[in-house]
Amino acid sequence: MNELIKKLVEAYGPSGFEDGMRDLIRPEVEAYADEIRVDALGNLIAIKNGDGSGLKVMIAAHMDEIGVMVTHVTKEGFLRFTNIGGVLPHNLMGSRVQFANGTIGLIYSDRIEDRGKIHPLNKFYIDVGASSPDDCPVSVGDAAGFVRPFMAQGSRLTAKTMDDRIGCVVAIEAMKRLKSTPHQVYFAFTVQEEVGVRGAMTAANHLDPDVGIALDVTLTGDVPEARPMAISLGKGAAIKVKDSGMIAHAGLVRLMKQRADAASIPYQLEVLDGGSTDARSMQIANAGTAAGCISIPCRYVHSQSETVDAGDVESCIQLLVEILANPIEL
Repeated sequence: MNELIKKLVEAYGPSGFEDGMRDLIRPEVEAYADEIRVDALGNLIAIKNGDGSGLKVMIAAHMDEIGVMVTHVTKEGFLRFTNIGGVLPHNLMGSRVQFANGTIGLIYSDRIEDRGKIHPLNKFYIDVGASSPDDCPVSVGDAAGFVRPFMAQGSRLTAKTMDDRIGCVVAIEAMKRLKSTPHQVYFAFTVQEEVGVRGAMTAANHLDPDVGIALDVTLTGDVPEARPMAISLGKGAAIKVKDSGMIAHAGLVRLMKQRADAASIPYQLEVLDGGSTDARSMQIANAGTAAGCISIPCRYVHSQSETVDAGDVESCIQLLVEILANPIEL
């Protein structure tokens, strides 16, 4: 599985520019899907037909990543930029980014008078080796994603885009293992989650599922001076109860716990007080959906060193398969 993780987490795909990610994921799922669609916004939807006795279920994992976009090229050839999604200024100094054309840029900041402070985004710039706008290989409106290689240290896996390429891996692996299902299952690899869960919103409004399950990362409370949270690396899948954007359907939470207990899958209960997932969009689509989320515990979210545990990833895959292989009664 690490080979698939490496392929996805190192790839380029800021919000709004997910074409390359879609091209990577499609061949991974084609052999396991009965039908594949790409909608107008760019969501990749792989459909697995059930026997007709179950529900319409949407599984959502977002393909996009946070990044930056060029707003101005100075006369000296440096690039000013804006954020795409939740880019944190304190993670920027010395970072490297890659544009769609392969150009690599180094991020640095204007002079810092007080080194105890952090500049806002508009005080950072990207150096791509240009000396003027004329010889600059990128231009205004070009987007870049961060550059950092995948790293495995035992069971701990680190990369720039575990959020949410690891959710995509969970969906892909579940598709491979799901031999049969009573449900009509739509595996949606969604776009533009980092800028407002937009892909899942359009997909859910179109598909109108009975049940929606997001696959995404969540924070942990197991690092020094972390905000108190009952989630740790290595203790299993996280079943979301609530985040700042939604309260998960109580019946779906109960079902997830029952399936995990019956299959001896380790799990944790997640209450997240900041951030949300594609589940929010699914929950309020059309007349409403019974929505929830299987979360992958992740340290250092929205940095270039997001870290998950391989055992937790496996637990998430197993739990999703158990849910989809059996009747869903809420």
